[in-house]
Amino acid sequence: MLVIDISVNSLTGSIPQSFGNLTELQELQLSLNQISGEIPAQLGNCQKITHIELDNNQITGSIPPEIGYLFNLTLFYLWQNKLEGNIPPSISNCQNLEAIDFSQNGLVGPIPKGVFQLKKLNKLLLLSNNLSGEIPPEIGNCSSLIRFRANNNKVSGAIPAQIGNLKNLNFLDLGSNRITGVIPEEISGCQNLAFLDLHSNAISGNLPRSFNKLVSLQFVDFSNNLIEGTLSPSLGSLGSLTKLTLAKNRLSGTIPSQLGSCSKLQLLDLSGNQLSGNIPSSVGKIPSLEIALNLSLNQLNGEIPSEFTGLNKLGILDISYNHLTGDLQHLAALQNLVVLNVSHNNFSGHVPDTPFFSKLPLSVLSGNPALCFSGNQCDSDYKHVKRGAAARVAMIVLLCAACALLLAALYMILLSKTRGSGAQECEGEDDLEMSPPWEVTLYQKLDLSIADVARSLTAGNVIGRGRSGVVYKVTIPSELMVAVKRFNSAEKISAAAFSSEIATLARIRHRNIVRLLGWGANRKTKLLFYDYMANGTLGTLLHEGNTVGLVEWETRFKIALGVAEGLAYLHHDCVPPILAPRCEIA
Repeated sequence: MLVIDISVNSLTGSIPQSFGNLTELQELQLSLNQISGEIPAQLGNCQKITHIELDNNQITGSIPPEIGYLFNLTLFYLWQNKLEGNIPPSISNCQNLEAIDFSQNGLVGPIPKGVFQLKKLNKLLLLSNNLSGEIPPEIGNCSSLIRFRANNNKVSGAIPAQIGNLKNLNFLDLGSNRITGVIPEEISGCQNLAFLDLHSNAISGNLPRSFNKLVSLQFVDFSNNLIEGTLSPSLGSLGSLTKLTLAKNRLSGTIPSQLGSCSKLQLLDLSGNQLSGNIPSSVGKIPSLEIALNLSLNQLNGEIPSEFTGLNKLGILDISYNHLTGDLQHLAALQNLVVLNVSHNNFSGHVPDTPFFSKLPLSVLSGNPALCFSGNQCDSDYKHVKRGAAARVAMIVLLCAACALLLAALYMILLSKTRGSGAQECEGEDDLEMSPPWEVTLYQKLDLSIADVARSLTAGNVIGRGRSGVVYKVTIPSELMVAVKRFNSAEKISAAAFSSEIATLARIRHRNIVRLLGWGANRKTKLLFYDYMANGTLGTLLHEGNTVGLVEWETRFKIALGVAEGLAYLHHDCVPPILAPRCEIA
């Protein structure tokens, strides 16, 4: 027996100790089952084994030290189980190890120094455990390391300067720990670093002066630390940067205009600092700024730059709690905005007369005494308050009465239609499931209402079915088609929990993953809005449609590679990782 692969089943029970008798075994793959019990120490007898994949099970106990006898082991996956205890130091004997993933368990204690002596190790994933202790200086010896993730643990101490020896390091994720000290200048030696996440620690000091040498950086998150000092103009040399998050630190000084040179920047979050001065006009010229710009909770002053009219892709803009002045007219052209907050500044003048601004809640405009909008009296109009008060009250009373009569009439019309239509009981239940109140969140600019969606949730518009619900094709007033997934009503989940879960999916940006446009929820029904794929799902194309042209090995390889790239992004590049059981692969 050379290979045992019974992954992705519903197997229960424990791993047989007799597997230790399979001395010729090379691969043991039991992923995605319901296996329980402990890892048998007898596996240490399988000295020819190269792959052990036991992830996504319910395995308990500790990692047996006998694993150290597996000198040919190259891949060791135990993630998403219920393991406890320490990582055995004997694992350093497995000198051929290339990939370790022990994420999402209950492991404790320090990361053994010997792990960083493994010269071939290129992937070390230890996310979401209870690991403690410091990162040892020996990390500098792990010369092949490409990806190191220990997010959401209790790791303490400073980041060792020796980390700069890791020339191949591409992905460093140490967020949500207890790391202290400064970010070492030596980190500039990580010339291939693209992803750097140190959020939610106790890191202090200034940003490294050599930071601008990390020209491959694409993602930086230093939020929720104690970093101080000013933002260096050299940040503008990070031309590959797509996301920069420095929120909730102690940064001061001005925002350097050179940030406008980061032409690929999609998200910029500098909120919760002590930044002052004007917003640089160059920020309004960043062509790819489309996810979010958050400058709130600072001490910025001056007016909104006229260049902001060019941010026509931007979805979220938050400049609240500053000392900004002037009017909001430069924001009227931002047609893709779905979230805006300008509250608690010194803005004046009239709010732009656009459909978007007319639907904004008062809370995102409040705290600007001189800003004219419904519910806030302009200072310049104060002398006319008494004169027009009686007329406004009378108008409001008349409008309320008219609305009440109109609603009553509509109710009677709908009631008569419902009674006269002879609709089946299940249709009545369906109306109840689509009844208000609704909570709707859109991540892209869409002219979409629940009424439009409800009219299209019919059998004739079904384009897919899954275990969790049905997918419909919906045409919205702008003639754009979207895919709407309606979850089965048996799925009991609150709107708040649904919102929290979906917020993670909304941050996904990958060419092989369908984009989430938004969601809606009421007491009984949960909906997801996606980009509509005119050619259907990959599953339909391969197994139900015309497969001509899809049978060649080259095409099959491209399909498999695309799916693998999408899964790799979900599992390893998302923060937090999104695991396969939480998404549908179609």
